[in-house]
Amino acid sequence: MARYRGACADLAGVEPRRRARGGGTPAGSAAAHPQGAPARRSCATPRPARAARPGLPAAGMAAEDEAELGLLECRVCFERYGHGGQRRPRNLPCGHVLCRGCVEALGGPDRRRLECPFCRRACGSAETSDCLPLLQLLEVLGPAGHSIPSALGRSGGRGAAGPGPAGLGLRLSLGGWGSLVNPTGVAACRRSGRLAVAHDGKKRIHVFGPGGSCLQQFGERGDAGNDIKYPLDVTVTSDGHVVVTDGGDCSVKAFDFEGRGVLAVREGFCLPWGLDATPDSEVILTDSEAGALYRLTADFKTRKLRKCQMIQSRLISPRGVAVSQTSGAIVVIEHLKAQGPNSSSTRVKIFSAQMDLVGQMDSFGLNLVFPSKIYTTAVAFDKEGHVVVTDICSQAVICLGKPEEFPIFNPLISHGLYYPVGLTYMANNSLVVLDSGDHSIKIFSST
Repeated sequence: MARYRGACADLAGVEPRRRARGGGTPAGSAAAHPQGAPARRSCATPRPARAARPGLPAAGMAAEDEAELGLLECRVCFERYGHGGQRRPRNLPCGHVLCRGCVEALGGPDRRRLECPFCRRACGSAETSDCLPLLQLLEVLGPAGHSIPSALGRSGGRGAAGPGPAGLGLRLSLGGWGSLVNPTGVAACRRSGRLAVAHDGKKRIHVFGPGGSCLQQFGERGDAGNDIKYPLDVTVTSDGHVVVTDGGDCSVKAFDFEGRGVLAVREGFCLPWGLDATPDSEVILTDSEAGALYRLTADFKTRKLRKCQMIQSRLISPRGVAVSQTSGAIVVIEHLKAQGPNSSSTRVKIFSAQMDLVGQMDSFGLNLVFPSKIYTTAVAFDKEGHVVVTDICSQAVICLGKPEEFPIFNPLISHGLYYPVGLTYMANNSLVVLDSGDHSIKIFSST
């Protein structure tokens, strides 16, 4: 902690500059260094040199070290991020990320206003928020603090071994830094082709047209009816309403595509997280802290909640969820807690429309069948009813098959992704991947 105290003591006089090995790009990107760095590191002790991994060239190891260093360190105090206390990563409104300790130090004794040390944008301490992508990455690495490649089960190469057999090609890429900030959820309107994205920008929901143009932005941070404090996921109902889980006040909020708030459900949830819409405009959502699955029925046009029913309990930290538009089956991703020094893992559970358990497979079981460790972050059904997941270990999108044949292993996308956290299908069966690593939406279609 001596490095931290020394660095923070000089924060007021630090003039940030780009390091020779990195830039001042915002955090959340695995392709670029997330932040700039202050001009000095007077209290820092030299880092021990890392031994080369077998089979990994020195240049490759250096690049890997750089990426890991940029992702996991606060670029002001150079301390490694952690889940709690002063090391917890916090987003600034400009998109740069600092640890909580540096945010408090920059805010001064009253902790009201601070200035980003990298872009000089001023903000209030209350405008900062947890950096969800980094917290999820720390969860994958586990309490022992493994390096990224070892925790993800990689030996130095990126992606799965070769292109997927589905013949999917990148058709369109939207967003990117400056348009989206650490995005967390994506959903498609099957009727209009519009895409709704939840992210940590000034306006939390970004709506794109079918051609990629920005149509609408809404949901500022605050306590008003149309405000969103911290969006975790988003879905679009068949009658054209955007529904968002807000982790900031543990609520579920619905809007029309113009950004007008039509309904907010604030009671009864511990931490609502993932959600998806049924063909009847019902909403299936997970409560990560309560370990439960809910079915929300509402008349959004008249702004009335009809029913909010718990349909499944005793789940372990459920987050991602998807509903089959044909069979009504529901798939949930559970995030299992790490045991001892091992990293966390995930489990995929499939329920029938009547909520009977059809199948399940955790990371250990998947490892017995598949060639590498899998850590799923998002899930969707394609139009044939196949379960499709994002895997941050191989930075890929993988088809696990239909519920009756679950699981199989069919890589759909194995290159060009950095940190995929969201997944949805459009009406034409184009696959939409939300990549928090480069703050973008990538749309793939058959070639």
